[in-house]
Amino acid sequence: MSSINKSKILSRASKRQRVRAGIILAILGGLFVLIGLMAGGVIDAEALLDPCGFKQRHGLPCPTCGMTHSLLAFARGSVLKAFYIQPAAALGCCIMIFGAFLALMTAVFGIYFRFLDSVFSKGKIKYAIIFVIIVIACGWAVTLARALAASMQG
Repeated sequence: MSSINKSKILSRASKRQRVRAGIILAILGGLFVLIGLMAGGVIDAEALLDPCGFKQRHGLPCPTCGMTHSLLAFARGSVLKAFYIQPAAALGCCIMIFGAFLALMTAVFGIYFRFLDSVFSKGKIKYAIIFVIIVIACGWAVTLARALAASMQG
């Protein structure tokens, strides 16, 4: 393990980092179980989340329209279909999987990735929030374009 300490990329995780990673891993694991139950039909996602009030009121898809269907497609292994349905949700799934991997490595094996220090610094959090907003806005633009194209055809 001494070679890990000499690395500029990895270091040995402190107890605090391992506990935080364990909490993150448990939360993400719970989300994966919930999504898996919805994808398997055990939980009816549409009964819980439909109808969309924004779509009913304005006749247009909301910024998160299609996210549930995209998550379910991703969980069923249709990754490209998930990106087609709602790119923001599919990208979110990929980020959650990557985050779960990092949390697993830290919590279970005690390997800490040093780039996380710069990612979670106070100045960078605002950029992460802006990134999420931009991704959701781009996904909404795609969904709106499809809805408008479908309304012009039919």
